[in-house]
Amino acid sequence: MSTPGEDDAEMLRPESLLVTGGRPPRTPDAPVNTPITLSATTHAGGERGYARSGTDNTLALEATIGALEGGLTTAFSAGMAASNAILDWLPLGSAVVIPTSFYNLQRSYLDALVALGRIELRPVDVTDDRAVVQALSSHHTAAAVLWLELPSNPLLQVPDLPVLAAAAKSVGALTVVDSTVATPLGIQPLRHGGDVVMHSASKAISGHSDLIMGLLSTADPELDAQYKQRRTLAGSLPGGLDCYLSLRGLRTLSVRLERACASTAVLAGRLAEHPAVRTVHYLGDPAHPNAKQVASLLGNHGALLSFTTDSVRRADELCARVRLITHATSLGGVESLMERRGAYPGEIAQGTPAEMVRLAVGIEHVEDLWDDLEQALSG
Repeated sequence: MSTPGEDDAEMLRPESLLVTGGRPPRTPDAPVNTPITLSATTHAGGERGYARSGTDNTLALEATIGALEGGLTTAFSAGMAASNAILDWLPLGSAVVIPTSFYNLQRSYLDALVALGRIELRPVDVTDDRAVVQALSSHHTAAAVLWLELPSNPLLQVPDLPVLAAAAKSVGALTVVDSTVATPLGIQPLRHGGDVVMHSASKAISGHSDLIMGLLSTADPELDAQYKQRRTLAGSLPGGLDCYLSLRGLRTLSVRLERACASTAVLAGRLAEHPAVRTVHYLGDPAHPNAKQVASLLGNHGALLSFTTDSVRRADELCARVRLITHATSLGGVESLMERRGAYPGEIAQGTPAEMVRLAVGIEHVEDLWDDLEQALSG
């Protein structure tokens, strides 16, 4: 797919790439948007040959995300399908260094691979550089993968990516960074030493809670080709309509994120002062334990926060009492969502407090959001 002024694409800022990426050629009466392709079969003689290699909509989305991340992108039918393309093809017995606290479904999948005897897991506090270096290299075999989440969900920890990626490279390990929470506007991990960037496009990239999709980006053409082959063999190609919707949502990411980030800052400050709230986890907190990494790596403070109340009961009641905010799982949509993360199996074992509530802030008016939180907290 071509981009207007494609030769100058590298000179465009991310906010402009969001709008211009993946557009059809500018010819008279041509559509401004890539038309939705709903055909599995294609005429013979072309490079793709069949829709399992991707449709025009797939290529348009991949081109745009690739430009944002500074690499090549492969789209998958789900975020877990994207992670499967990395993990399921590791040699038997490979060691994977992971955070002690991160996305619990990803941890469940890794635990399942361990139970099958497929991989070895080395959980570690990824904000402790020395502990990560030790986990990468001090065992009988060097690790094959360093898996990071930047920032982590829901504790919002920020590892020192350049340092850790360099350590992983020194032992031949692949550094994978899940930056779903940050979005490509918050960080481009490939520019800081990461080898592969993973996104759940179901979240802020699509932005409307209406599809499930995953993305992998890498600057290594051989690795990109492997991921596309694995997608084909596993049958995990996203549909043309989902790719169209994801790209349409991506067009407004910068304005959605700007509004949501501004509201998150206000809500974090007010929650920190509320008598029913014990602690607040927010990237913009000057006292954040990883403030140095936040300042050096992230372009904004994000639209996600978490906080603890005085009891599990109060946290559950809070989620039940909100009226504007939706009690549901997920993040990155136009609507604000909240839930008690400790209600999910595995979260507490990873260090999530049982009484912690995660709030994913949307684009509603901040004063309406605060009114809703205040009345729910006062109940």
